Amino acid sequence: MAAGSGRRWAKTVRSGVSCGEAVAPGVMPPGPLPFRAGCASPAMAPAVCGTLLGLAMYASGLCAVSGAAFLYHDYCVIGAGPAGLQAAYFLQRAGRDYIVFERSHAPGSFFALYPRHRKLISINKQYTGKSNSEFNLRHDWNSLLSHDRRLLFRRYSRDFFPNADTMVRYLEDFASLLKLRVQYNTAIIHVTLEKNEQAWNGHYFLLTDQDRKNYKCSSLLVAAGTWVPNVVNFPGSEYVEGYETVSINPEDFTGQTVLILGRGNSAFETAENILGVTNFIHMVSRSRVRLSWATHYVGDLRAINNGLLDTYQLKSLDGLLEGDLEDLAIVKDKKGKLHITLRFYLENRNISAGIDSITLPQDELDNFATRAPYDRVIRCLGWKFDFSIYNRSLRMMPGKGNIKKYPQIKPSYESRGTRGLFVLGTASHSVDFRKSAGGFIHGFRYTTRAVHRLLENRHHGVPWPSTVYPITQLTNSIIKRVNEASGLYQMFSVLADIILLRENATAFEYLEEYPVGVLAELEMQTGRKARNGLFVIIMEYGRNFSGADKDVFYYNRAVGEAQHAWQSNFLHPVIYYYKHLPTEREMRLHPPDWPLPRPNAIHHIVEDFLTDWTAPNAHILPLRRFLENCLGTDLRNFFAESCFLFAFTHQKLPPSCQQGYVRMQGLLGSQELRQHAVQAGLLQDYTHTDLSGDRPPDSHHGSQEHLMRDHGIPLRPLQHLVNAKDEL
Repeated sequence: MAAGSGRRWAKTVRSGVSCGEAVAPGVMPPGPLPFRAGCASPAMAPAVCGTLLGLAMYASGLCAVSGAAFLYHDYCVIGAGPAGLQAAYFLQRAGRDYIVFERSHAPGSFFALYPRHRKLISINKQYTGKSNSEFNLRHDWNSLLSHDRRLLFRRYSRDFFPNADTMVRYLEDFASLLKLRVQYNTAIIHVTLEKNEQAWNGHYFLLTDQDRKNYKCSSLLVAAGTWVPNVVNFPGSEYVEGYETVSINPEDFTGQTVLILGRGNSAFETAENILGVTNFIHMVSRSRVRLSWATHYVGDLRAINNGLLDTYQLKSLDGLLEGDLEDLAIVKDKKGKLHITLRFYLENRNISAGIDSITLPQDELDNFATRAPYDRVIRCLGWKFDFSIYNRSLRMMPGKGNIKKYPQIKPSYESRGTRGLFVLGTASHSVDFRKSAGGFIHGFRYTTRAVHRLLENRHHGVPWPSTVYPITQLTNSIIKRVNEASGLYQMFSVLADIILLRENATAFEYLEEYPVGVLAELEMQTGRKARNGLFVIIMEYGRNFSGADKDVFYYNRAVGEAQHAWQSNFLHPVIYYYKHLPTEREMRLHPPDWPLPRPNAIHHIVEDFLTDWTAPNAHILPLRRFLENCLGTDLRNFFAESCFLFAFTHQKLPPSCQQGYVRMQGLLGSQELRQHAVQAGLLQDYTHTDLSGDRPPDSHHGSQEHLMRDHGIPLRPLQHLVNAKDEL
C-alpha cells in the first residue's frame, strides 16, 4: 500500500452493524447477514452455506467465524488504471477518505499487456505553437489531470504514437509522486450491499478480496475497465487463437494463410504486424469497416493500422468479408488445415467423423469466398466488462445492443441499479459510445472530474465550482473557453459549460464541463440555482457529417460565412439559450440527433479551419449580437463620453455604463494613455497650449485641478456618438 493514511478499523464490525458500533461478545448483531445468509449456527456444514451463497470459496471460512471485521473507507475505488488513479487524485486533493484496490503489483496492468504490439493509438503532440496548458491538452491524449507539471506525458515520450511501456511507467510515477493510496495485489472478487439507513446512500458496499479480507465503503467507484475478452462460440471455435495469447513474432507466420475474426484496431494491428510475411490475410466481421476520420470516433479504425485496406483495394491478395460470426463453423482436416463452413451444414452431422463426411460451401458454390484453407484463425473481438464479481443486490446489468459489453449507467455515470455506485473510465463508455471520447484517457479524465464534483456536492455540501462575472464579460468568457477548453473539445456533445444568469441579467455564474445528460438535475447535482435562464455551451459536429458511409472529403465541405454557421460540418461551438431549466420530460423527448432539447434560441459559431474562434467579424460579432438579442441588452463597452450621452438619451444605460461610468469607475488617466488617445485621433493635443507655463508636459507634480484639466475629454460632435452602435 502506497500510503496508509485514511485507514480505519471498525470495532468488531459485523454484517448488519454500522462502522464503529461496538457489539457485545456472543451477541448476534441485528440486521441482514449478507455473507452468512442461511447459517443457523457456526457448526453448520460449510458446504451448505456455500450452496446458499453460490460461491464455494466463502463456505470454509465465513460460517465458522461469528463475526468479520471490515476495513472502512468513505470511498472505495476498484482498479488503479488511468481512471482509478484520476479519481484517487481528485479525492486526495479534496482530503477525502479513500482507498484504491489494484489486483496487480503496479498500476496500469492492462497497458502492461495491451496493445500486444505495444504501439498506442493515442496521440502525443509535442508542439502546438501555443503555450496555454489547457489548450495543449486538446492534443495530449495520454496525460492525466494534476497540478504537477512533471506529470505531462510529453516529458515521458517524444513519439507521436507512444509505446505502451511508457504508459505503464507514467502511471507508476503518477501514483508514486502524488502519493496516492493504492493497495496493490488486491483482487476484489465479490461485492454486495448492506442496507443501513444511516449510510450516505441507504446502504454500504461490502467488498471481499482474494484473501477473504473484507472492506466496507459508503460510495463505490468502479474503474476496472473492460478486460474480459469477447468470445464467440461456434462449432470449431476451439481451433481459434485469441488476440491476448497469439504470437507477436512475425516469423511465426511466414508463408501462412491467416483468417482474422474482427474488424477493430486490434484486428488491424494484428494484421499490420504480419502483413509482409503471410501468403494472404482475410478478415471477417459482422459490420463494415468504420474509419475514424469518417465517423469522428477515435475508437474506430485509425490510419496507423489500416495497411490491410491498401493491400485489399490494390489487389494484393488480402481481403475483407462481412458475415455473422455465429453462423460460421471451422473444420480441421488431417493436415491441420482449417476450413471455413457454415453452421447449418453441420446440423445432424458428427464433426468428429472427419472433413470428408461434411459438406462444405464450395461443394455447392465453387467460388465460395473462403474456400481456401487457413493455417491459423485469430480472434480479435475486443473486451467486455467483468460482471461476475457483483452480487445481484447491486443490479449491475449489461447494456443492450451494441453497448451490451458495458454496464448500464445514467448520464451522471451512476449505476442505474444502485445509488452511490459510479462507473468510471472505459467501462463508462456506454454514455457516449461511438459518439465522443469517453472511453479513452483524453475523454474520461474529464468525466471522472465531473463525477468527483457531483460527489463533492452530494456528500460534502461543496457546490460545483463556479465563477461570477459582470454581464459585460459574457462574450469574452465564452470566446475564451471555446478557444482553450480541452474538456469541451474532447467530450463534445457530452460535457458543456453552463452559464447561469443572475436577476436582471446584470451578472452571470460560469460552471465548466457539466454532463449535459443530467441538465434537468442541474440544481440538485451542483448546488447552484438556475432561476433566470441559462446558456449551454457545447461543441458539435455537423448533423450529417459523421458516419461510416460519409464522404468527409467532398468538395466545398467547409462553411466560412457566419450567416451559414448552422450548416458547419467540422467541430464547432454551439450555444443554447433556455429561459427556464429544461425538465426531465423535455430531456427524454429531445430530437434524436440533438444532444439537448430544443432551446428558446440557438447560435452556431461558424467552423474554423484553425479551430481558432477569435475573428472579430466572423466569430465574435455574431456571438455578441446573439447574446444581446437573448438578454435584451447591449454588451459592448463604451467610452465615458458615450455613456454621458446615453444618460440623456436612453431610459436604460448599457451594462458597461451602469457598472463603470455611473459608479465613477474606469481607466485612470495617465500621460501614456493620453498620448495614445491623441495618436489614435480620439483626443486633441493640448500640450502646446498648456497655460501653466512652468511645468513640463510629462511632469507628475501639480494640483488635482490641473490634472483634471490636462486629461479632460472634450465633447465630440453628436454624429460621432450616433455611430456608437458600430463599435465592437
